[in-house]
Amino acid sequence: MKIQTYYNHIRFYTPHHFVYYPVLTLFLASSVYFAFTTKDYLIWTFISVVFVFLFCLAFMLRQHYALILQNRIVRLEMRYRYFTLTGKRLEEFEHKLTDDQIFALRFAPDDEFLPLLEDALKNNLTGDAIKKAIVHWRADYNRV
Repeated sequence: MKIQTYYNHIRFYTPHHFVYYPVLTLFLASSVYFAFTTKDYLIWTFISVVFVFLFCLAFMLRQHYALILQNRIVRLEMRYRYFTLTGKRLEEFEHKLTDDQIFALRFAPDDEFLPLLEDALKNNLTGDAIKKAIVHWRADYNRV
């Protein structure tokens, strides 16, 4: 498996990104074309609207449940890591961190975690800034 870094940590799901969406886009483009070039424009307009709806629905559903669950798990992981490293509860000040900051901190190894957490709280670093500040990237190969 390829070593994960900031520059390659985005993940694609091949059947969804490279099969379903291109086919759906082709069908949508065809239906829009027929809506403008045939005399049955009303039915083709309706079909186009259905394809747009399917496109949006597929995008939302594909990630919604998995991401909600993943977010909860990452939050629990961060609470556990903080407790393991400090003996204190993260929940006491967790509300001061954004989801983006918490999720970015998961890529930091234990020796960089606490200093980055303090820096994020003091300087309100964005998640992207936290990721770029990580020296030794802690890969997460199991995320959605």
